[in-house]
Amino acid sequence: MNQSNALIKFELSAVLVTAVAKFLLMDFLNWRLFFTLTAIAFWVAYVIWRYKKDSSVLIFWGFQINHFGSVFKLLAPFGIFSIISFFLIGYYQGTINVTWHIIPIFLLYPIWGVIQQFLVVGIVAGNLNVYPGINIKKWVIILISSTLFAAVHYPYWWLVIGTFVLALLYSYIYLLKKNLFALGLYHGWLGAIFFYTVVGRDPWVEVFGVF
Repeated sequence: MNQSNALIKFELSAVLVTAVAKFLLMDFLNWRLFFTLTAIAFWVAYVIWRYKKDSSVLIFWGFQINHFGSVFKLLAPFGIFSIISFFLIGYYQGTINVTWHIIPIFLLYPIWGVIQQFLVVGIVAGNLNVYPGINIKKWVIILISSTLFAAVHYPYWWLVIGTFVLALLYSYIYLLKKNLFALGLYHGWLGAIFFYTVVGRDPWVEVFGVF
């Protein structure tokens, strides 16, 4: 499938607008639920619109079953190592704060994880990899997408460092085998554990309050 220059520019610009909106709505105004629901609604609507125009776009982006098993297995050793590291760091810092809230986060966060992976690796890395007339080296694409993903997690430095490392691996694997579902699943699960151990925050309370 060919991506037009204008379409690529629009998608990359939309990702940047989403990133700016995150800082304004989530970090400054603390409208976490509003931003999350709005971002999901916009990008789901965009995916549906693109699909109606060209059904092959889903495979191009990585919304497919193919490669799920292989990508899941590729990430398994890193996932296990990360979980052990999170608990060790959390234990050392005294920041382990695992409650029953982690259960709904385990169920819901992978959905948001798929959206984030779609934006960072699907739109940014994927489009830069096929940008018409420009041959960008893959390591540069991986570095750009990883830096962007880390930057949107500022000012939480543990998250900046953690997401940068994760994005390096995710972007590399995505350019080898496109499957956003496996990446989103790991993103959601590892992100949830990271919050409740290393960072010591409760995303459920931050988004939904006491409910």
